Amino acid sequence: MDPNNTAQPQPARASKSSQPTFASYQRHGRTTAIDDHHDLQVLKRIKRYLLPKDFVISQDLLEEMVAGYDIGDPLTDTLAADGLRFAKPLQQLILDNKTDSKLTAHPSFCALAEQFSDHPTWFDPQLAQTGAVAYRRYPLMLIWLLRNVALMAGYSIPALSLPLIQTGALMHDALPRLMRTYAYILAVSEHPLLPKTSTRVPIDSVLAIGSEGWRQSIQVRQIHTLVRQNLLSGKNNAAKGVATEADQHRNPDGSWNTAYWGVPINQTDMIATHLQFSLLILRGLRLLGARISSEEAEGILHLWNLASYWMGVDLERLPKDEAACWEWLYTYLSIQQLDFEMGQPLAKALHDLPRQLMGEDNRHGRFVEMVNASVTRTLVGDDIGDGLALPKSKLRFGVLSSVPILFALDTARQHNQTVATKLEAFRAKRQDNMNWWLKKNDAYYQ
Repeated sequence: MDPNNTAQPQPARASKSSQPTFASYQRHGRTTAIDDHHDLQVLKRIKRYLLPKDFVISQDLLEEMVAGYDIGDPLTDTLAADGLRFAKPLQQLILDNKTDSKLTAHPSFCALAEQFSDHPTWFDPQLAQTGAVAYRRYPLMLIWLLRNVALMAGYSIPALSLPLIQTGALMHDALPRLMRTYAYILAVSEHPLLPKTSTRVPIDSVLAIGSEGWRQSIQVRQIHTLVRQNLLSGKNNAAKGVATEADQHRNPDGSWNTAYWGVPINQTDMIATHLQFSLLILRGLRLLGARISSEEAEGILHLWNLASYWMGVDLERLPKDEAACWEWLYTYLSIQQLDFEMGQPLAKALHDLPRQLMGEDNRHGRFVEMVNASVTRTLVGDDIGDGLALPKSKLRFGVLSSVPILFALDTARQHNQTVATKLEAFRAKRQDNMNWWLKKNDAYYQ
């Protein structure tokens, strides 16, 4: 990736030519034929409601995806290979002008510093602000969709779930991982003012240089880099007893099998994660009754384009608009090997959180778990819900009762400034309450 690339992300448009007839894209064991999952509910819904009637999968996009499996984050991977950590020195260099001679002499670190020192020319702060306001408007819906759609949907894909299993993420530390992920997606869309005692200029725009979203993007990028290096060397063994050696497809020496899986946390899988946090949450909000305009939808995607760029995604690979995003996601899901059994431990750990917090016999905890499972089944599909062994509820479609309520509130908000002000105050208070675990247990947020 060229960190100085300032061009707008190019659309990953599907070709309107004939359907691909050969499988040159099947160069990794993780990749299936494009029609293997034609009956998957989520694919049928995307094709019926969100794609052009004449849509066919593009051979060029397939080849681009498969090539992306073998590319991690060239800049930070080079630093990791040299035993260098960059997150703290990078922030100190840009915000406080403190230099580390060893790092500033490294070409990759200099390229990173240039990337994080200013916004690329294609970034539109006003568009991002519009998207951020819409994205964070519904904090309860946001965490619903994060845990029950964005995360759960990925657990059926072993290429996405195996790194989490091998590192123990979202399985042994489900609550901290969930809350920190939630905190990050909020940081991307928030711009809190710095304390009055701070000597720095207050943050007054979303994803400003020095904002919480900027800081956490740097930190997440370093974590991804270190995890990638550890997985490639076979240092993470948390999958023992959870996934069989055969299912993990390790190399004979126990290291990560790139011929089968591609590089862990690669370019293609990072774009899939980008769409989990942007496109799927956007779609979920609309299905639950949120009135999100086309400009707000464009703003949400624009906001996450910058966050993903900062996390190491090559801009040229990002789909440009909402239509292209659905074409990209449909193509990606069509060729992913599925393994529900591998994803079940992750799904169970996430599903069981309410009763872990409230007590095994707590009725409210059981009710929350059933609501969560119902959100997954309603918005993602019963086939994935069954595969992940999520419970069924007779009242599962009760989650859709939020649609007229949210729609009515949004209508009132759009036409009455007093209502809009009160709803924003409620949102801020509710969101702060939902960060209770971080404020109590994570020193970073205290």
